[in-house]
Amino acid sequence: MECNFQKNHSLDARGSQEEAVENKQKKTNVALVTLAIFVATFMSAIEGTIVSTAMPTIIGNLNGIAIMNWVFSIYLLTSALMTPIYGKLSDMIGRKPVFIAGLLIFIIGSSLCGLSQSMGQLIAFRAVQGIGAGAIMPVTSTIIADIYPFEKRAKIMGLNGAAWGIAGILGPLLGGFIVDQWSWHWIFYINIPVGLAAVLLVSLFFHEDYTFEKKPVDYLGSFSLMGVLLSILYGIQVVGDNGRLSTESVSWFAAAALCSAVFLFAERRAADPIIPLGLFSSRTFVIQNTAAALVSGFLLGADIYIPMWMQGIKGLKAAMGGFAITPMSLTWMVGSFFASRFLLKHAVKHILAGSLAIIAASALLLGILPIATPFFVFLFITALIGLGMGLTITTTTVTVQNIVPREQIGIATSVNTLFRILGQTVMVSIYGIVLNNKMAQLIAGQKVSGTKITDEMMNQLINPLTAVNLDPTLLPTVRGILYAGIHSIFFYGFLIVLVAMAINAFDKEQKAN
Repeated sequence: MECNFQKNHSLDARGSQEEAVENKQKKTNVALVTLAIFVATFMSAIEGTIVSTAMPTIIGNLNGIAIMNWVFSIYLLTSALMTPIYGKLSDMIGRKPVFIAGLLIFIIGSSLCGLSQSMGQLIAFRAVQGIGAGAIMPVTSTIIADIYPFEKRAKIMGLNGAAWGIAGILGPLLGGFIVDQWSWHWIFYINIPVGLAAVLLVSLFFHEDYTFEKKPVDYLGSFSLMGVLLSILYGIQVVGDNGRLSTESVSWFAAAALCSAVFLFAERRAADPIIPLGLFSSRTFVIQNTAAALVSGFLLGADIYIPMWMQGIKGLKAAMGGFAITPMSLTWMVGSFFASRFLLKHAVKHILAGSLAIIAASALLLGILPIATPFFVFLFITALIGLGMGLTITTTTVTVQNIVPREQIGIATSVNTLFRILGQTVMVSIYGIVLNNKMAQLIAGQKVSGTKITDEMMNQLINPLTAVNLDPTLLPTVRGILYAGIHSIFFYGFLIVLVAMAINAFDKEQKAN
């Protein structure tokens, strides 16, 4: 069945789904399962905000500013590789076993990250953590779609955003406290008890009565898709490492093209494709996912580089760097709440037009702020970002779920998550290229003028605890170099939000329901 907005399809899909929801609620403790979802979301969210807050300290400790983006991109890469596979598995064998497996892998990865003694080890163990995270984001949304009807789903998505918001508030503050008082290794250990609590709740109180079909696994489609993603993302990393296109990077992009051809061949012929190509016959499905990918790419830039601005440029402690992005979590909840109301009354296109305009305004402000901008200005800007993101992500997620039949909700949600992760993965790689190239250019210019600025100095600057060891006469120059690099990043972030606004203009004027 192709996903579209025709009335007969909507009524059939909605009717069968409401009946399934009513049956599931008879056996499942909806309240406790919802709590488990919130706990898992909290764990995933607090991990992201804590790592962003702690990254300047990690860089100062392990001297890894040149490969900093790998800590984020490898996590996102493995998440992206596994997301569609988990989504398909959740449709085939059930949400519960997939969700629990993902949580356990995430906990193991977190434990290993906490034991890391080098940047190489941290990057490797973040890959394991990402494999587990690939199940958390899409399957939580799918379970919500399973146990709640459409009229309540957006509201629960908003409440799930509240769990994200609470984590967003506590994460930067807790992360800053841990880094300032103890060791950054402990930012990963806190995932262990939280994750185990979610596993326990889902194991005991979530009971699936839906009959999942045992279908052949699309191995060729799965591995070729992994090849596409791995080749593209690694090719971008190679470009960043070399500062230009090279034979190696072109080879990776050629491999991506070849894997894409194999993937399309496999999906057209598979009895049960990992990603049904019919999903993309809906213009709204494509536009919603693309918009989510682009704004997610901007969001990660704000999460990483605003704390870096606070610590590296303003010289504040890690706790204050995290506090700068705290308003984002509060207003994200507000945005999710209003999205649940707007979806019942307004066309999706119009909701996104407003939310993307808010995000674009915040991106523009970040791109033009002077180096001496007061701290409270960043609080205002991150509040705007959270409001716009809450509206956008809730709208796109609920919309793509509601335009497909129930048996495809899992994979549709996973595709939405995959797009968001890809947007973040590609953009964090691009941000790394932009930052490294800009700083290298300015450092080279300083050497010509006789001022000795080194990469080691840039590593020291990022961490306020090591920045005190820099020559005070060079400190303004070093901060100016970092400021120029971060400014360039936010300029590119503004451009991708504008692209999202342009794409949204081509959507149809229709409601999600």
